[in-house]
Amino acid sequence: MSDENIEQQPANKNILNDPLLRNLQKIIRFSVRVLAVIMTLVIVWGVIDVGWVIYKRLIETPFMLLTISDILATFGAFIAVMIAIEIFENITVYLREDVIHVEIVMATALMAIARKVIVLDYKEMSAEYVFATAAVTLAMSIGYWLVVRNKKAKRLINS
Repeated sequence: MSDENIEQQPANKNILNDPLLRNLQKIIRFSVRVLAVIMTLVIVWGVIDVGWVIYKRLIETPFMLLTISDILATFGAFIAVMIAIEIFENITVYLREDVIHVEIVMATALMAIARKVIVLDYKEMSAEYVFATAAVTLAMSIGYWLVVRNKKAKRLINS
């Protein structure tokens, strides 16, 4: 059992003792399950959409040729599907462990930032926007590194 789960136990015991909170917790868990089903549909729809867009662009003239903007748009669509998969993973981890893992959430955020950087049109964006995107990327990267480093340090201490 992880440290996060141990910390959550007293709060969960209080929830189980109060009928209102117990029923609200059931509603939340049901809602999260519905979100998991919806996210699965979004992922399947996203994969079909990526395939359809690639097919349409390949059959247009010039035949079987993609432009740089087509390739970048395709990368953006691929990463959007990967982000949806990561969000689904967040949902399933929450359902299994009743804990939101910061590492997974931060990895998903980094992937979303990477998608934004890949599809960003630098000709149309202001320097401030590009700088702000770089600052957010740096901050999230440092935060992710610290979370992973802390997790590894805990593993070394426990072994």
